Formats: sequence, C-alpha cells, structure tokens
Amino acid sequence: MLPSLAPADEKLLLTFADPEAPPAVGRDVAAATLLALLVNAEFHGVLPIMLRKLREIGDAQLPQDAALQRKLSELRDEATMATGQSMLLQYHGDRIMKALAAKGVPARIVKGPVFARKLYSQVADRPFTDIDILVDPASIEEANKTIRECGFELGSDEAKSHELQEFKWLEKENSSLLIELHGNLVHDTGMRRRLSLGFRELQAIDGGETDTPAALLTIAIVHAAGGHKFHRLQLCVDVLQGVRALKSPREDARLLDAARMTGIELELATVLNVTGRLFGAPRAIELADRIKPDLSIRLAKWLITGNMLLRVNSREKLRSRLSRDAFRWVQRLARPRPYPA
Repeated sequence: MLPSLAPADEKLLLTFADPEAPPAVGRDVAAATLLALLVNAEFHGVLPIMLRKLREIGDAQLPQDAALQRKLSELRDEATMATGQSMLLQYHGDRIMKALAAKGVPARIVKGPVFARKLYSQVADRPFTDIDILVDPASIEEANKTIRECGFELGSDEAKSHELQEFKWLEKENSSLLIELHGNLVHDTGMRRRLSLGFRELQAIDGGETDTPAALLTIAIVHAAGGHKFHRLQLCVDVLQGVRALKSPREDARLLDAARMTGIELELATVLNVTGRLFGAPRAIELADRIKPDLSIRLAKWLITGNMLLRVNSREKLRSRLSRDAFRWVQRLARPRPYPA
C-alpha cells in the first residue's frame, strides 16, 4: 500500500507528474512528504519526471535529510539502469522491425518508445519496459516466426495469445527483455465487438503519414481505458501530452473522426475528462465534451475520477478497484455507435 498523501500533496504529485509544469518545491516541504511523493511517483510511473525536476531544483534546495538523500541516490541509480534497459529494448525492437520489413510484413512499433520520442520533450521522462509491435492479424503467424528467428521465445499461452491477439516474447538470453506482438490493441474480446484499434485503423487515422498526433492520442486513450483500467498516472500523462500535440482544428477533427471510426467515443470522453480535471487542462475537457454524452458516457465519467486514479493503491484501493471494475462492465455493455459510411 502506498503512503497516504494529503490533498495538497496529491496536487504536488500531479505537478511533479506533468512534464511541462515547472518544479516548485523547496526546504519548506518536509523530507517525509518528499519520501512519500517519491514512492507514489514510482508506483504511478512518473518517477523519471519527478527525479528530473528535483535535479533542476538542486539538492541544496531540498531538505537536508539523510534518509531522503539515500533514497534519491538509490532511485537515481535505478533510473540510470532503466534508461539502459530502454535503450537495449529499442535495439531489439529495431532489429525485429528490420527483419519484418525484409520479409515484407507491414508492422509498426507503438506506445513506449514512440510516445517518448514524439510526445515528450525529454525522452528520458517516458521510459518503457517492453516493445509493442502491431501487425495486421493476417500477418501474425509470419511475424511470430520472425520474432522467434530473432532469438526470442514465446512466454505466453499460445491459445490465449491468439484469442487476445497479444503474444509475449522473451529474449532467450535475457528474459527481462519483452517484445509484445499485437494484432489489435484492444485485447478484451468482450469489448472488441464495439471498439477496435489495429494496424489498418491506425493507417486510416494517419492518412498517409506516420504517428500523427491523432493516432498517438488514440493509442494512448485505448492504452489507458482499454488495457490497464487507469491503474497509474503515467497513462493519463501520455494522454495529456497527446492533447498538447494537437496543434490545429484539423488535428482535433481527425482525432474525433478516429474515435468514431474505431468506436472509442466512450473511452475518449472518459479519459480526456479525467485527464483534464486531474491536470487542470481545459482543452482536454473541451474535447471530451465534444462527444455527445449518452447514459454510458455519463456513468463512465461518474465512475472514473481523479481521486479514483490517485488512490488506486491507497487505503481507498477497494473503492477504486470497484469503480474501475464497474467501468469495465460499462465498456462491455455499451452499444456501438453507428459510423457513417
């Protein structure tokens, strides 16, 4: 269970988690508070951003507490190793992509390294622990064969992997290196009747380009609401950065059209709403409100709140879990909205 944070400390955590918010903390913040914030930031996947901001502030401006300094030193060493792991993963991801291209298998890397490069001004703010590769379902067999030839072995049940369209591959010599092959970024078969985000959908969203802001934000929304049920802040930070990448009304329109095409209007309205309220981002809320709410969207917004996300592993974690589980049922029971031909 995470250390409890007072409401003011939760706001400070959100400031640390926002890559573009200026660092604002000094000796007036107690060492115990900073230690609790570091533990929460680590759990929520935003520790690299917090560590960077603390470096910018300077250790001399922080409480001169031995336990705090030891913890910072330990976390900085771990962050350095995590950066090295990300670089090694990127190497293997690039190697597999070249092998797929040589065989004529269309594929694209999604999420982690692409988010880091495209959405964050500081790449190290967004480390990743695996490489996600998306292919058309018709190419899964050839893609799996290629990954095996690159020195990986299947680490997930084959039958279940086919059902979910998600295959987990581990490097034979280093099982900490994980490659995930996807035929669709929506793995829940109960939801896939309504929403789908695969290779062809992303091509359509990009419209001849690659990794457009609308496509990246669509992926981030599905990642937050379709795969992980809001279990950490990092998911919403990706969405926040995705919203900031939308630079024109044309890109806004492309995002909303992508939501209709892929069936994620409920997810878009929910994720943008909670992200906007957490980080004080009115543009995210405005985009969320452009989806005409039905009963399922109203219910989803009521269930998914900032408090629910911040306290996912606190004393209120049972309440958070129930809200997120209820949201999953709303997703499964929601009716598909018609998409104009």
